[in-house]
Amino acid sequence: MPTIAFKAEEVPNAFRDRATMKRWLQRVAQDHGTRIDLVCYVLMSDKALLHYNRTFLQHDEFTDVITFPVESNNGVAGDILISYDRIRENAATFGVSAQLELRRVMVHGLLHLLGHKDKTKAQRATMRQLEDRYLAKLGRS
Repeated sequence: MPTIAFKAEEVPNAFRDRATMKRWLQRVAQDHGTRIDLVCYVLMSDKALLHYNRTFLQHDEFTDVITFPVESNNGVAGDILISYDRIRENAATFGVSAQLELRRVMVHGLLHLLGHKDKTKAQRATMRQLEDRYLAKLGRS
């Protein structure tokens, strides 16, 4: 049975409309010819996410999301760690709601689990187009 979990660690739990989010995220996976087996979204502070960034990626900088894939024979699986602080700051910077920014980062993390990269300028542009496309579909869920 597919599972999508939402957790908040020492930050406000900003995940809203969970049933809608689960259906939407499953559709994103289906568009990629797979399904979600087990994906856990974890909202945490900048400081907590920085620890993971330093420890596992050797990056000494704040980030909005880190994705850790987990092997599964039943679809896509992994943990998607999200900075609550970056979500709020980015939302203010880009003039969007914190919920919209959170959803953008959620789909961004799932796209990573589905094999998309964002290391080059072209890859980042493709990723942004996919995020925009799936965010538009969310409004029709």
